[in-house]
Amino acid sequence: MSLDPAGLQILVSRLTGVAEEMGAVLQRAAFSPNIKERADCSAALFTADGELLVQAEHIPVHLGSMPASVRVAIERFGSSLAPGDQVILNDPFAGGTHLNDITLVAPCFADGRLVGWAANRAHHADVGGAAPGSLPADAVEVFEEGLRIPPVKLTEEVRAVLVANSRTPAERDGDLHAQIGANVVGVERLRSFAGEPLAEVLDYGERRMRAELASLPDGTWRFEDVVDSFGPAPYQQVETRIAVAMTVEGDEVTFDFTGTDPQRPGNVNAVEAVTVSSVTFALRCALDPTLPSNGGLLRPVRVHAPAGTIVNARPPAAVGAGNVEVSQRVADVCLGALALALPGRVGAASQGTMNNVLIGGAGWVYYETVGGGQGGRSVGRGMSGVHTAMTNTRNTPIEALERAFPLRVLRQRLRRGSGGAGSAPGGEGIERDLQVLEDATLSLITERRVSQPWGLAGGEPGAVGENWLLPGGDESRAERLPDKCTIHLEAGDVLRMLTPGGGGWGAPVSP
Repeated sequence: MSLDPAGLQILVSRLTGVAEEMGAVLQRAAFSPNIKERADCSAALFTADGELLVQAEHIPVHLGSMPASVRVAIERFGSSLAPGDQVILNDPFAGGTHLNDITLVAPCFADGRLVGWAANRAHHADVGGAAPGSLPADAVEVFEEGLRIPPVKLTEEVRAVLVANSRTPAERDGDLHAQIGANVVGVERLRSFAGEPLAEVLDYGERRMRAELASLPDGTWRFEDVVDSFGPAPYQQVETRIAVAMTVEGDEVTFDFTGTDPQRPGNVNAVEAVTVSSVTFALRCALDPTLPSNGGLLRPVRVHAPAGTIVNARPPAAVGAGNVEVSQRVADVCLGALALALPGRVGAASQGTMNNVLIGGAGWVYYETVGGGQGGRSVGRGMSGVHTAMTNTRNTPIEALERAFPLRVLRQRLRRGSGGAGSAPGGEGIERDLQVLEDATLSLITERRVSQPWGLAGGEPGAVGENWLLPGGDESRAERLPDKCTIHLEAGDVLRMLTPGGGGWGAPVSP
């Protein structure tokens, strides 16, 4: 069966609608504010052999790495799965990213034949570990970060183990059931496509990507940047280099991370799936925005991430911040290389961090990433107070946050003057004061507190971020916090976070 261009586009749109419906089911049925309000979850469909078929426009770092989870599920279980089965995993070294991201993969059968797979990933606010939120800033091994689940069939026994290892068991149970329901919907909808030429969707993606790459100049472009630290200890407050060489040859492209520093004794290490995800994101940003998002796009793309480096860590390294912070810097260096090859097509650096805040007390755990400035672009100034690059979540509405947790937002506004100057200035960061109403444990996983988001085409860099503790809310006792730390908070203490601005694009215009 062959499709004309209109028929192919209709098929792609119908399939994408299924992934979007899965995400809606997951978000609406979830228990935690992190998934229900912030939409920290993603959904996608895959072919029978595990290639990405379509994805909804959810979280870039989830979607680019999810194919690794599906591949591992197929390798582990092969044809032994039956209708109704689901595979669960979060092991970063077996298809996952970091332990908070739990992935469910479900096979879809029609008349006894495997049609494809439905999969979704959601960030669970706590899966155990040394600190509430499962991202302890001082972790050096993955065992300190929480419960590690290899690819296994999801059973009531497995569910009970997961729930028992969380500080918020009812919330974990509710979020997990929401994920199950999302895949049930995805499998049911995908079954109706059993007779469709799904392979044409991927072949179309490959043709489009090869044509786009063939239009680029051949050559090699290099770029590098740094991650500011890999933990709170003095010996960890040292920058780590990430380097890339992007080579275009005909209708293929290679991203080679040779020269990147070795993995570190801290949690700022990324697994290979996260690095591939960041490369995919950068390409999608720089190339034709109408390119379809499927596995065919990646057939002409090669990624070389040397094992044992910060972009392809080996066990038992802690990797909690690799998914949220190293991913941002990998995207930055890839975008930097693309900016050299395609002047004017890429903006200046955005804030380059997710500004992770984790606070937990007796029976509750709060997790949120905080927005900042987008880099200025040739088409205009950067946006202010938004999530950028590898995250696409929302903020938690203040009303929902204060209803769910013993926290109070005292101030939240744009951080004026934080965007880099340029003919197209960088976007502004955010200023936020968050007060705890009872004793709690705080973990911060942030970046760009030393290195600045770079400007482009003569634009100036954006302002670095700042973390402050105001004991009892007293301004006169304010103390600067490091970029990564896990500390105790007393009731009444205030966390003040100033997030980075984006870099400016183009030389500043004289008044």
